[in-house]
Amino acid sequence: MSTLPSHRSNVPPFAVMTVLNRVAELRAAGREVISLCAGEPAQGAPSEVRRRAVELMTDRTRLGYTETFGIRPLREQIAAHYARWYGLELDSGKICVTTGSSGAFLLAFLAAFDPEDRVALTRPGYPAYRNILSSLGCQVVELDCGPNQRFQPTLELLDAAHAERPLAGLVLASPANPTGTMVRDEQLGALAAWCRENSVRLVSDEIYHGIVSGDSVGSCARLHQSAAIVISSFSKYWGMTGWRLGWMLVPDDLIKAVDALAGNYALCAPVPAQHAAIQAFTDSSYAEAGAAVETFADARTTLLDAVPELGWTSVAPADGAFYVYAGLGDRLGHFTDSVAWCAGLLDEEGVALTPGTDFDRVAGDRFVRVSLSAGPEAVSLALIRILRFQERHCR
Repeated sequence: MSTLPSHRSNVPPFAVMTVLNRVAELRAAGREVISLCAGEPAQGAPSEVRRRAVELMTDRTRLGYTETFGIRPLREQIAAHYARWYGLELDSGKICVTTGSSGAFLLAFLAAFDPEDRVALTRPGYPAYRNILSSLGCQVVELDCGPNQRFQPTLELLDAAHAERPLAGLVLASPANPTGTMVRDEQLGALAAWCRENSVRLVSDEIYHGIVSGDSVGSCARLHQSAAIVISSFSKYWGMTGWRLGWMLVPDDLIKAVDALAGNYALCAPVPAQHAAIQAFTDSSYAEAGAAVETFADARTTLLDAVPELGWTSVAPADGAFYVYAGLGDRLGHFTDSVAWCAGLLDEEGVALTPGTDFDRVAGDRFVRVSLSAGPEAVSLALIRILRFQERHCR
């Protein structure tokens, strides 16, 4: 019997968690640290959600197992949310509430793809897509999406990858992590049409919808292709990261598969969180979330205005989400890569950023991601320290 870990578990760790561990060590030692590494909104859950969570601990609401797809009142509220934001009428029976969006991605990939299937992702991109797919035996096809492509896939890149050997899937994120770039309506329609014509399953990550720099809340893939899997979450717009609650819009042909998998993997999503999350869809909760989005926009402006002084290059447009992804250029200085640069910044100045290697294993060694979710004041103070650090090391 082998005593070694499985081959499927041979995936790299999520580097931002390594940075967070170092932040915790420094704070435990009494250091003051400005953490701009994690995508965790500072405002936390809306007041009505918190209030309902307190009530659930004392009232007689049954908190045992729920239906595999989640409690019906929550799924009905999610369906109403799609009508409110997108003018889209959804069958709540096709909405699966999951243990965070992470649980939704695991279920989606298990239901839609077999081992050896080729699934396309953007590079740079959220590393968990690649790592989950790899652990399931899928072949990840990274599309090199740099500044010239606005860090989003193009039909030309898809055609080239599909011609090499047919793709089974495309994971699309808009707004994207780490770049914040969005796919506009016309482009999304073209990508969805390409997937439909080539029998490629589209998985649309929409967890940052509502956190945008323009008037739109984001373009919904469900509008363009009924076979698309659409994934969202309470973590970002509503600031409910630790509540571990997301959802998935499940196409007709995958409902039985997702139901069977979800029942075996988790039985159901966290039940107290499900009941409390119903209150996320009240007018006051939308208002609180909207106010938080305004602070992210202020932080974004603060950082982008400082880019000329920072000397950073290849800055992503940051249409949405709450990140700025940028190349260090000659500000990398004497450091070997962005990992060493970020480690030096954290140890010397107490500012935590995420190195680009987490998102791009080819060119990420010269990039960093800054999370704006801590707000404009934290970003302003961090910029003072970053500029001081660069003045010492990176002339």
